[in-house]
Amino acid sequence: MPTETMKAVRLTRQGPPDVLSCDELPVPSIRANEVLIRNEAAGITFTDVERRRGGYCPLATRLPRVLGGEFSGVVTAVGDEVTGVRVGDRVFGIAHPARSGCYAQYVAAPAGEVFPLPHDLGFAEATALLVQGLTAYLMLRDGVRLAKNDSVLVLAAAGGVGSLAVQLARIMGASQVVGAAGTPEKRQLVLGLGADSVVDYTQPRWHTEVLRKTGDRGVDAVMVCGGGEMLAEATAGLAPFGRLAVHGTVNGEMPVVNLTAGLASQVLMNLSFTFFALHFYFLYARSELALALEEMVRLVREGRLRLVLDQQFPLSAAAEAHRLLEGRRSTGKMVLLPWAD
Repeated sequence: MPTETMKAVRLTRQGPPDVLSCDELPVPSIRANEVLIRNEAAGITFTDVERRRGGYCPLATRLPRVLGGEFSGVVTAVGDEVTGVRVGDRVFGIAHPARSGCYAQYVAAPAGEVFPLPHDLGFAEATALLVQGLTAYLMLRDGVRLAKNDSVLVLAAAGGVGSLAVQLARIMGASQVVGAAGTPEKRQLVLGLGADSVVDYTQPRWHTEVLRKTGDRGVDAVMVCGGGEMLAEATAGLAPFGRLAVHGTVNGEMPVVNLTAGLASQVLMNLSFTFFALHFYFLYARSELALALEEMVRLVREGRLRLVLDQQFPLSAAAEAHRLLEGRRSTGKMVLLPWAD
């Protein structure tokens, strides 16, 4: 059994990264249907940033709270009603929003909400498949309904979601994958992940470059992660009958479709817009999450899906990790290592 206390990163008030504090807290108790996990890797997502700074988040942020939604580790205790999960099992998953977060050395989770982690998949790597991997997979499949031989544009293509979406789009049969990234280094990474071409979305009217790369037709599908000019430019790069799905607000602007800003004629091209939230799969389609994770694990083990790990930090450096993510100075997956301090 673990000691009575643990290190955890707590949010007591919203604000800049420095509001995060690494504290000594009680190890979470478990209910009859729950398991306790010694957490070896805590994934960092942009949702964590939004919770910290008080930005858009589909669920209320009650304070104080331990931040983080992704865990990967080893079961150390099980509740009296638990079957199918045993002490010593390697597991990973997404924490229930009503329970303790994952920037911590121990995490409590319902046994039915943990997924088995193969021994040949590392703890840190596994977190990339959770919020960001599931978002990439399900947005392509259900959000933009990617079909074989479609062309697709992926925004923030070097990030946690984007780096996986570029590869998954190719695996799902896309004929042309265009990645959008903000620096030469990131665009080079995206090409290395299998994109046919890249564009710089920090440039004005960058959608014209998307059109040029697609013979002035535009793309069939777009994955975009913010509002404002980013959304307008992404929409301008769509082909007739194109589909666009929005997830998140990494640029701090809400995704609002403004038909008075020159988009009215494009909407008449029979375009479709979707606002994607992974949370509702947990409420209404949990079996789809398990199937998607199984598929992505298989692809990783076959060497067809590459997990891009960025820097790994101890819990005490959580604020620095947030600064890098918020400042768009990261690529792939950022991870906290709860036992590194």
